[in-house]
Amino acid sequence: MKRLAQCGVFAVLCFAMTLASVAQEKSVALTPVPRNDDWWQKRHTEKVELMKKGNIDLLMIGDSITHGWEGQKEVWEKFYTGQNILNYGFSGDRTEHVLWRLQHSPLDTISPKAIIMMIGTNNIGSGSSSPKDTADGILAIVDLLQKQYPVAKIFVLYVFPRDEKPNGDLRQKINEINGFLPALLDKHNNVTLVDIGYQFLNDDGVLPKDIMPDFLHPNKEGYMIWGNAVEPFLKPFF
Repeated sequence: MKRLAQCGVFAVLCFAMTLASVAQEKSVALTPVPRNDDWWQKRHTEKVELMKKGNIDLLMIGDSITHGWEGQKEVWEKFYTGQNILNYGFSGDRTEHVLWRLQHSPLDTISPKAIIMMIGTNNIGSGSSSPKDTADGILAIVDLLQKQYPVAKIFVLYVFPRDEKPNGDLRQKINEINGFLPALLDKHNNVTLVDIGYQFLNDDGVLPKDIMPDFLHPNKEGYMIWGNAVEPFLKPFF
């Protein structure tokens, strides 16, 4: 009887360990979660209401780097005046936040012709995810978008460089994220990987302060580089 009881305890422990292992298999980058910041919740509500109105041809998805287009009026007007665009960039977001936002948005109210997205720098910047997990999070977002919008053209930007020098820790981690993406997205229809990050760098791979003052966020000149670089990809859709 005592032996049976011991076997029972052992079985329960094994089952618990298995559950724990399964739970750990799903990384933070793949687990949809909202943020509690008041401004974030308010912005999400505002974007949801805009989405409900429909008539969106281009959906822009990302973090503060995409969000920052809203502070570049002159550059925005040069490239996107009169176009039906929804800027779905949220400062500080990681892949898990984008997944949550998309899962809690009325995606069926719009039919974008094209989607442009870049996400992941905050995953490694915060230390919440490894480069591989971050790349898997990007893949999860693409899969969700492709399921919802099978005929839309999805442009996935390689994560922009950060850190001033090419040997910077975060620069290296971003290179790792970008290195995983081709194999992950290779067989996806209507998905194109776009590399424009090198256009921000000088010949020595240094990220100039007069393009990204904090070595992360583009200034006006940086957004001009971005706009010019993606215009050939987006022009056929507008």
